[in-house]
Parts: sequence; C-alpha cells; structure tokens
Amino acid sequence: MVSCRRCPRLVEWREQVASEKRAAFRDEEYWGRPIPGFGDPAARIYVLGLAPAAHGGNRTGRIFTGDRSGDWLIAALYRADFANQPQSLHPGDGLRLKDAFMGPAVRCAPPANKPLPVERDNCLPYAQEELELLPSVRVIVCLGGFAWDAALRITGSATRPRPRFGHGAEHELDEERVLLGCYHPSQQNTFTGRLTEPMMDDVLRRARELGGLA
Repeated sequence: MVSCRRCPRLVEWREQVASEKRAAFRDEEYWGRPIPGFGDPAARIYVLGLAPAAHGGNRTGRIFTGDRSGDWLIAALYRADFANQPQSLHPGDGLRLKDAFMGPAVRCAPPANKPLPVERDNCLPYAQEELELLPSVRVIVCLGGFAWDAALRITGSATRPRPRFGHGAEHELDEERVLLGCYHPSQQNTFTGRLTEPMMDDVLRRARELGGLA
C-alpha cells in the first residue's frame, strides 16, 4: 500500500508538500506516501477518518499524528481508555491503542482535504483489506459524512434508502457490526463548537457499549 501511485493528483500533491514542507517542520523528513492504519490488531472499535493531513500524517507517517485533528481524537481516545496517552506527536512516541484501531478512507493527503470520487474508489480496497485483518471489530466509528459513506461502500451495505450520517447516528451492518457516526474533529468543527469534548466522549462511550467493552 505505501508504494501505491494509482492517483496522479494525490501523488503529486503529497510529494510536493513533502518537498516544500511547512516552515515549522523544515528540518524534518516528511513521509510523503500513503498512510497505513494504526492500533490494536485485536481491536473491537475501528475509527475511520477521511484522509491524512498534509502536515500531519503525510509528515509523520502515522494517521492522526502531528495535527490538530489528531490531537483532539487521541485525547478523546485517552479519556475513553482506548489510548495509553493523550498525545500523538510522532511514531515512536510510545502511543498504544487498546481495543481500537484507526485508519483513513483515503490513504494520501488530498489537496484542500477533498479527495475526488475516483480517488476514493481507488483507495477503499485498502481499508476493506484492513478491516478483513481485524476480525474482532464490532463498531466502525465514522468521523464525518465522507467516512460514513466510505464505510457503507467498504462493507458492501445494500440498505435502501442509504442510512443518513449524523452525529450519534447508528446503523446495523449485520448481526455483528454497527456503524456509529461522529462529527469529524476538524478545526472547523471544534473551533466553532459544532463538536465538543463531551459530544465526542458520548460517541466513544457508546462505541464501548456496542463493542461489548462497557
């Protein structure tokens, strides 16, 4: 997966960002490739995001690491007892997840954080294969509408009409797995109060219940 070059626009962007860098990280070596998932192989909770941040995962090589959205998510996972520490700064910082795994729907950082439909479709098989390697997953926490739609596609859900995304929305995929919606912890949502810490804590608490971890 990390050698994938199927989407020319994404390849060009991720490598341009890795070459030009942000001034604050000019002395760092950027990852600049597709991002694998990270977490507990025995996870019962799978947290599905949109894509790596240009100067977050695309820089560090680990999803939700080194950016504001990641700071928010890891702190929430820590409060919910899914993470051993409240920060995710860089690979090798000691972060461990328990009963949880996190991954992006699109594995490369996209321009303006907006993947094209063809880029999404090229990339979804990676998340699908990742889920197949995590047989204990019972809950897929979808961070935003893009991840919700991606999860329906990954799991082959044929429900009509298609279940609508919403914060706290739930949809049973089958007898064992459930989708659980959560607003994405982007700065646009967290700075405006659309997503608050108690709101995210409630979602992760519900994830524990649905996953049989309460």
